[in-house]
Amino acid sequence: MLDRWQLKDFDPGQGSPDEAAREAPGWVDVPAPGDAYLALIAAGRLDHPFKGRNEAAAAWVRGREWWQRTTFETAPPAPGETVTLVFEGLDTFADIYLDGDLIGKAGNMFRTHAFDVTTRLNDGGVHRLAIRFSPTAEVLAGRPIPNWAQFTDRVSASKRTLVRKAQFGWGWDWGPDLPTVGVWKPVRLDRRSGAAITGANLVTLSADAGQAEVRVGVEISQIPQGRALRIEAVLTDPGGAEAARAQGPATAALALDMTVVSPRLWWTADLGEQPLYGLTVRLFDGETLIDQNSRRVGLRTIAIDTSPDLDEPGTTFFRFVLNGVPIFAKGACWVPASSFVGAIEDARYRDLLILAVTANMNMIRIWGGGIYEPDVFYDLCDELGLLVWQDFMFACAHYPEDDPVFTEEVRLEIADQVRRLRGHACLAIWCGNNENQAMQEIENQLFSSDHRLSGLLFYDEIIPAILAELDPTTPYWPSSPIGGPAANSMRAGDVHNWTVWHGLPLIPDDRLVGGYDNTPAGVAYTRYAEDNCRFVSEFGIQAAPQMATLRRWMAPEDLELHSEGMAQRHKDDPAKADAMMTPVTGLPDTLEDYVDFTMWIQAEGLKFGIEHYRRRKPHCSGALIWQYNDCWPCVSWSLVDYDGAAKASYFATMRAFAPVMASFKALADGEVELWITNDTQASVRGQAVIALARLTGAEAWRHHVAYEIPANTSRSVWRGAAGQGPDGVLTLRSPDGAFPANRRLPVEIKDLGLVPGAGPEAAIEQVGPSSLRVTLRARAYLPFVHLVSDRADLRFSDNYFDMAGGERRAILVTSTAALGPEDLEVSCWNMRRP
Repeated sequence: MLDRWQLKDFDPGQGSPDEAAREAPGWVDVPAPGDAYLALIAAGRLDHPFKGRNEAAAAWVRGREWWQRTTFETAPPAPGETVTLVFEGLDTFADIYLDGDLIGKAGNMFRTHAFDVTTRLNDGGVHRLAIRFSPTAEVLAGRPIPNWAQFTDRVSASKRTLVRKAQFGWGWDWGPDLPTVGVWKPVRLDRRSGAAITGANLVTLSADAGQAEVRVGVEISQIPQGRALRIEAVLTDPGGAEAARAQGPATAALALDMTVVSPRLWWTADLGEQPLYGLTVRLFDGETLIDQNSRRVGLRTIAIDTSPDLDEPGTTFFRFVLNGVPIFAKGACWVPASSFVGAIEDARYRDLLILAVTANMNMIRIWGGGIYEPDVFYDLCDELGLLVWQDFMFACAHYPEDDPVFTEEVRLEIADQVRRLRGHACLAIWCGNNENQAMQEIENQLFSSDHRLSGLLFYDEIIPAILAELDPTTPYWPSSPIGGPAANSMRAGDVHNWTVWHGLPLIPDDRLVGGYDNTPAGVAYTRYAEDNCRFVSEFGIQAAPQMATLRRWMAPEDLELHSEGMAQRHKDDPAKADAMMTPVTGLPDTLEDYVDFTMWIQAEGLKFGIEHYRRRKPHCSGALIWQYNDCWPCVSWSLVDYDGAAKASYFATMRAFAPVMASFKALADGEVELWITNDTQASVRGQAVIALARLTGAEAWRHHVAYEIPANTSRSVWRGAAGQGPDGVLTLRSPDGAFPANRRLPVEIKDLGLVPGAGPEAAIEQVGPSSLRVTLRARAYLPFVHLVSDRADLRFSDNYFDMAGGERRAILVTSTAALGPEDLEVSCWNMRRP
């Protein structure tokens, strides 16, 4: 692995291989994989773009010509040996020089580039490798781009659609304008003699408790003529015992079928275990082992059911079927975990994905404006039981299908990524793009036009053809959203619900319904109840990050509600947050208020939406929140902020995504229903306790409701008058812990007559060097009870919940380092007022 590099910038056109070979000042160390911005920060040449108001001060980086260089020592090739220089990721327009000679070019961040250097290494010894990265704007100068009149954003300025590069890097409505450059993935020398295994992939053709039929596809290169080579595939179970074996004569592409008796099937975390088998494929010449390939695999089948939904005429299902079981997909949309994509640590991926599973998620959607994530991401999803909705990297734009060079880059990229990612148990669906067809439809209807979307060649022809050849069993969906008579129709396919937050109209049939409505009534989260979609793959509400996160990254003088520094943390219109807060919390007076108010809105809104979508099961079969994480510290739709601290919405989502959920549904006549939603594979029965809790702490009445809900079903089990009044909260509890507690407030939080200044009694017990148990007791009704800390590494078993008078709760708090009671504070909504 070639991982030690140096980096230097030049005026465009002024760098050269000779300059790259010269010992001169200005070179800074940079790892590969790595990031140029971080290397410049470490060298003292750049203030961190995330800190203070520094984002704009980093704009000079994109306009420079960057060179990276390294040296390596290698032995000369042996007779018959081929040496290949492999770059897993070059960002983006690159010229590669070996010992001063140009050996190749690259122009796609998303694919591997490989160059045969056998004859250039004949003498062995030390060799110089240098790469020139040209400024993107310079390469694209003078080239026109197709664009929409309605959705211009930053596309025209960046020309991002003309280059196969992470689209979010030029800024989004949640991300900064920091396009990356450099060697962002590993570089290595591959030495091979003769035939080699270039691909090995296992597909589960069918599976049940008795047996699984699997097929192992193998690809082999450089098979010598006249030699009878053979391939052997061995599958071992999670305990290491052999489960199946097959062999056959080696050809360029072959398939070996095997039967696994009593297989241990792979399930999502909410439905079962994630046993991973070992697959080893060996290539033999006689009895001599020439090459082998090993990986971990899960045995499972995946499909999408789009059959007619007979209970809602004129509609079809859109639901994932795992091992023959229709599931409700619960999860969120993933954006790159940092703007500096080449320097994201494995530990960050693990922490974020464990948090997702802890929040009862079973699916992550990798959004099409980011990157194809590294192998560790998919390996972790295999281990943790998270399905992956995988967009191809096209988002919110036209793409130039009439450019043969660009089209060929897309073709190579798609094949490269499909070969890399196919066979992962977690991979649930390939998706052509994010929102391109839907935005074209909106554009056409707003301007009464009938323009064709540039890029359909990729989504309708090239991608399906490559998948048919390389991964025919994984479902493909041409865009998100798409389906039905309109791309964002509620009648079929998936929907992006941006009625809430953006005021975008819902589309029940084949036309837009009215215009944008950014009034408080137009963006209210209660409008989720109007959505009768089959599967919602985006919906969300913005909230501030934790106050401690803002303090870590912002200048002290900017920690004010209306400061310029705070405005720069908003990449979307903050007036939308004001419209949502006005009727619910009122408008904030301080930055601390803003954090609390936006967190309340986000948590309550996502809770309301998830409960609505899950009650509609099976007519709705999925809810993926926009968005899960952040690429920098900002105000956004994320559940977990950039520093890894969970917002209030994370915990609301965790409860709303529980395998068994109980929720209240308000009816038009003033009554309420109690619904139990059961996503498990077994029926559940028990008692739900409904009570009317007075704000002063007394309980007015209590009612026990018996329920029995079959597997994979959602049903109403009780209906009655709310009977709340302005000072009574309808609460819901499970005596045996079958579902998380819930409640229905009689009025918005700003109008709730809470006991002023009341807070929970707290007892904190040290249960380990890095763990605490916090026992809370409430004497009055306390909404938004939460534990806060200046540290981002703390993890809470629950947080941001309501407590009725007389209620006790125990919360476990853990961390990655020593933890003591002094690291915690306890608060609630009542304590916000004097």
